Amino acid sequence: MANITAKQVNELRQITGVGMMDCKKALVECDGDLEKAIDFLRQKGQKMAAKRADRDANEGCVLAKSDGKFGAVVMLSCETDFVATNADFVAFTNSIIDGAMAKHLTTKDEVMAMDLNGRCVSDCITDQIAKIGEKIELAHYETIQAEAVYAYIHPGNRMASIAGMNKAGYDEVGHNVAMQVVAMRPVALDETSVPQNVIDSELNVYREKTKEELVQKAVEGALKKVGINPAHVDSDDHINSNIGKGWITEEQGNMAREIKAKVAEETAASLPEAKIEAIAKGRLNKFFQESTLMNQEYIMEGKVSVKDFIARTDKDLKCTGFQRLELGA
Repeated sequence: MANITAKQVNELRQITGVGMMDCKKALVECDGDLEKAIDFLRQKGQKMAAKRADRDANEGCVLAKSDGKFGAVVMLSCETDFVATNADFVAFTNSIIDGAMAKHLTTKDEVMAMDLNGRCVSDCITDQIAKIGEKIELAHYETIQAEAVYAYIHPGNRMASIAGMNKAGYDEVGHNVAMQVVAMRPVALDETSVPQNVIDSELNVYREKTKEELVQKAVEGALKKVGINPAHVDSDDHINSNIGKGWITEEQGNMAREIKAKVAEETAASLPEAKIEAIAKGRLNKFFQESTLMNQEYIMEGKVSVKDFIARTDKDLKCTGFQRLELGA
């Protein structure tokens, strides 16, 4: 067995970043051969990655950067907040986004294959898994290209955004729009950018909600008409409980059950479809107002939309798109 020196252990640690004890063990296993020890630790990382593949990685670091006309936002995930806030982990995330920005890479697959200090990013991540002992993955990578791109990272590196503008020279506006994206979580640029399947899904939800509300309103009106408080009979358990407390009689409880069943059935069978559709579309418009960037209320001022805020600065200035990443979202 080779005599392993502290100098050898430290050299391996400098190359791999792995702890001293693991480095010593690797050198012992490999009879002091540095290259074999490096491969030993990499194989250990691969085994650990496979073992932790089904673990949740809900913490991490989210960073965004722009070089003027190109911007990227990246999420490197891990298992614990302790690792996510570690300076080395943040530095590793920075090295990934810096390398991707330098080459203007546009896809996650390109980033995973990118060379980083002589090794591809995917292998570097495996090395980090061996070093840290947690599941680590490049969860997301998104980009934007525009005449001017602005990046914003919320303190704590848990969420970040990039926003593109059609004209340069409006740094404060661009920065504030990127902040708006992080703070208000828009799902699309404007109503025309919302996918049709999302619109259809929202409309269906609003139609069903409207039907439930109209039926509920009719039931409550019928109950009040016979002197029964709807709040006392909103469920069978509540009815039985309130009978026991003496707040309603057993006769009123039975009457409430009959009224609820009969009125609900009759009302559901004769609901005005035109009214339901009108209410659903009104709610869809509210969704657009609250969930699309251009229609949202501008958080830095209020009572003015983001679209109007931008136009007030320059009528020809427009936001061309955005990307947003947030841990846990």
